[in-house]
Amino acid sequence: MTTPRIALPTAHIEVWSDIACPWCYIGNRRFAAALDEFEHRDRVEVTWRSYQLAPETPVGRRKPEAEALAETKGMPLEQVRQMFSQVSGAAAEVGVEIDFDTVIAANTFDAHRLVHLAGARGEDLVEALFHAHFVEGEVVDDRETLVRIAASAGLDADLVRAALESDAAADAVRADLLAARQLGVTGVPFFVANRAVAVSGAQPEDVFLALLQRAIEDVDSEEDQSVRDAR
Repeated sequence: MTTPRIALPTAHIEVWSDIACPWCYIGNRRFAAALDEFEHRDRVEVTWRSYQLAPETPVGRRKPEAEALAETKGMPLEQVRQMFSQVSGAAAEVGVEIDFDTVIAANTFDAHRLVHLAGARGEDLVEALFHAHFVEGEVVDDRETLVRIAASAGLDADLVRAALESDAAADAVRADLLAARQLGVTGVPFFVANRAVAVSGAQPEDVFLALLQRAIEDVDSEEDQSVRDAR
């Protein structure tokens, strides 16, 4: 007779990030590497949450990212380019080649809607959106571009187009933005384990591994306490 396998509790990691945030792209790669290495990967559920660094960016403006940031922050263009050079170096360390001369500033609200609509394919779609924005120089607030990116990640193009033309998932994005404010999130990427422990920034893999281990230990501890309380 086969002994039934006991289901172990699942740890929940929520990741607040923005498609237009290069450090989120870098952090995503480092977190994914840690997750692949983690021995309890099958007990970890990851949810991608929406955050907008520049919600005021006009849709369809199509201004180069360096120029847009220099204008918004009141910084000299050369200073912005120097800053971007440092970010590109960090991105190269995780296998991402960012050419900021080709990156187009975009309003990411629809892209976040798309991630919610993707459901189980959300992780693949997040990676595809980052790549399109930072590597391919795609305009990620253009809906037909989003449809094409979604199709490349395995989603149905017609269904995605219809959803983007409606208000589908808009409330889910707004709920994420509200939750971020309630949690005191002021910068991304921001990783939260079981709504109890948080790590901010594109941390090294060992920091993410420690967060994952803590998340599992916490849910195991809660499970043990529940068993004791039931006796």
